Amino acid sequence: WLRGVILAMVATSVSVPALLGDEGMWLFNNPPLARLAEKHGFKPDAAWLEHVQKSSVRFNSGGSGSFVSADGLVMTNHHVASDALQKMGTKDRNYYRDGFYAKTRAEESKCEAMELNVLESIEDVTAKVNGAVKEGLSADEAFKARRAAINGIENDENKKTGLRCNVVTLYQGGAYHLYRFKRYTDVRLVFAPEQQIASYGGDPDNFEYPRFDLDAAFFRVYEDGKPAKVKHYLSWSKNGCADNELVFVSGHPGRTNRLATMAELAYTRDIGFPFLMQRLYRLEVLLAAFSARSEENARQAKEMLFSIQNSRKARVGGLGGLLDPELMARKEAEEKRLRAAAAADPKLKDAVGSWDKIEKAHKVRAEIIRRYTLLEGGSGMLSELFGIARTLVRAADEKSKPQAERLREFIDSNKEPLELELFSEEPIYEGFEIVKLADSLTYLAGELGLGDPLVVKVLAGKSPQARAAELVNGTKLKSVAERKKLMSMQCITMISLRILQRFGITSQVGSRFELV
Repeated sequence: WLRGVILAMVATSVSVPALLGDEGMWLFNNPPLARLAEKHGFKPDAAWLEHVQKSSVRFNSGGSGSFVSADGLVMTNHHVASDALQKMGTKDRNYYRDGFYAKTRAEESKCEAMELNVLESIEDVTAKVNGAVKEGLSADEAFKARRAAINGIENDENKKTGLRCNVVTLYQGGAYHLYRFKRYTDVRLVFAPEQQIASYGGDPDNFEYPRFDLDAAFFRVYEDGKPAKVKHYLSWSKNGCADNELVFVSGHPGRTNRLATMAELAYTRDIGFPFLMQRLYRLEVLLAAFSARSEENARQAKEMLFSIQNSRKARVGGLGGLLDPELMARKEAEEKRLRAAAAADPKLKDAVGSWDKIEKAHKVRAEIIRRYTLLEGGSGMLSELFGIARTLVRAADEKSKPQAERLREFIDSNKEPLELELFSEEPIYEGFEIVKLADSLTYLAGELGLGDPLVVKVLAGKSPQARAAELVNGTKLKSVAERKKLMSMQCITMISLRILQRFGITSQVGSRFELV
């Protein structure tokens, strides 16, 4: 999920409905200064770029926002606040539906497991990462060498600076940048409107413009129990945008697929999107049916249902593009020109075979995507409790490894962000968990077959409904105190055994337990 902080340009004419975007998204340490000066007569200096960069914030949910006052007020979109609204709600108070407004600072409500990051600095560490890959290493050995180098950089920088330090992979490994973030973990909700006005325009239209709604929410970050004092924030404009004014958008974007090859696009069109949409449609029906049973059910499922609907709508549009013969013909022609140019340039001789390697990789991906999605992706065991159990199991296993060999989320420098979420007091609703888990176990059995050894072990001779109820009602992981106890236990085997036997999804290999 880690991506580069970017600056996007939109040359606007606000008197017309359409906004015309200039080409490209740009890293703060590589802005298009010459292009800005030539096309728009504007050349931002280092102080301007630093101000915009440090006025921007990243939510650990992946959302973007910005400081808009000197006392830590943050503005973002309503959907970024939806998770907090859901967690704050109770049977008697439906904040997601009705909105939230703190009339005083004392009423600002702390958000469970929420973290805001502000990018303090960027350092190019490409040479350090690539230098760890010695000549003659296999692909697997090279991957492990890069991971060891990245883990080492992140741990060392965290110890040195006290900041959250993440190495971000850019351009598919063409560059590696070290991002140093200031962390804010005391984040409080100030205002969010009712959900209906935040997405006014109807379910089909929220990816289309213009929209007429109040799609906004405000948080405040605190330090030492007091509103944070920030130097960099974006001030309010009394006049708004003018015609033909240059507008910049700063934040942490979703990834683009502009560099996808024809083999990748074909995989996405024929396998990836159809398989994903099958799951999304299934979940949408499940959540809608659960919500229809009672107002409380609807409150519990609302945020997840809204997210699933958004994902489904995005993929419907994406698949529509991939099925457009004119668009695909254009992409194919572009790829042919690029391949011809690479073949004609001696400097690019090593890249000539890349397209064939990518095509082979996607054939392998097609073979493993189903089982990978069901197990590692969690689609076959959809439950907050399963996610907690797996994190605890992996944490125990990873602690036994040297730092260089660990999964990145379990190295020492990432301990605090991991525990922030793992030990969150956010509510877990047993009835909702049982419904989700029962349906996903049914899906698991349907996809892999009832006789699959893993399915047999998971279901343990029971129906998906009975097994889900047994697991959810029987586990102690709903207790944060129990999670902390398990996390602190010194005996790794005991942690793994207790949790994995509870879920019935382990196999023993020697003296180690492996999550299947």
